[in-house]
Amino acid sequence: MPRPPATSRALLASALSVTALLATASCSLQDEPRPRWFSAPATDTSASPAGERPPGSGAGLTQAQAQAALVTEADLGEPWVPTRGAKTWRDGLLKARTEDPECQRLLDSLYTEELFGAPAGPGATTALDAAGTDAQLRYQIAAHPPADVDRALAWLKSLPDRCGQFAATTTRGHVQGVQVSDMPLPPVGDARQALRVTMAGETEDGKLTYLTVDVAAVRVGAEAITVTHAGLDEVYEEVTQQAVRLGAERLTEIRKQGRAAV
Repeated sequence: MPRPPATSRALLASALSVTALLATASCSLQDEPRPRWFSAPATDTSASPAGERPPGSGAGLTQAQAQAALVTEADLGEPWVPTRGAKTWRDGLLKARTEDPECQRLLDSLYTEELFGAPAGPGATTALDAAGTDAQLRYQIAAHPPADVDRALAWLKSLPDRCGQFAATTTRGHVQGVQVSDMPLPPVGDARQALRVTMAGETEDGKLTYLTVDVAAVRVGAEAITVTHAGLDEVYEEVTQQAVRLGAERLTEIRKQGRAAV
């Protein structure tokens, strides 16, 4: 069910009131990298052969374990299915510019779906579509230094205060009103943080657009889970929370099994 137009117009009005601040935000974004998962529903984010750990990775997950720890369409049930590719709103709305460096970093992270940089060991990714809607969910597990993950989680936590409301300009020059708020997560893993980001604006023909993006991250030992759930229709935070809970519990159990096998 679409968001009410009044909400969209309120955010759009907020964006238009600061359009003058965006005179330098119209630079080209054509050379920016695209998200890595566009061409495949499930991918290996490690260069190590399946079942092997990279040198010096200690008792981290193997590639096979990372793949087994993924949340799939079977876990979420209908209407979720393997993705058929990126939706048009990714380039049309998420690929945008703003003046504040921290808010720009948030936009870039939402577009590339990489909160923690290059992984330090085996990882796996899956992307799902909600059939009959334009919603997508991307679920990633990857090994990262815990200190790096915790710093990134602290940065996410700071964003509702730093970037609570701002304006961003898309590649086509449309101003989007952006709102960032905290989103609760189940008490799973060693550390966690989630945000709900909404972007409201208009197309060339005056049609209102309203994009909702949930981004959630959880650290479980030396592995990090990242969930991005977004769409132009209703995006239910319960789905994001369910994916986080199921995934963190599964990853915790697989890590225990791995230690027992050592």
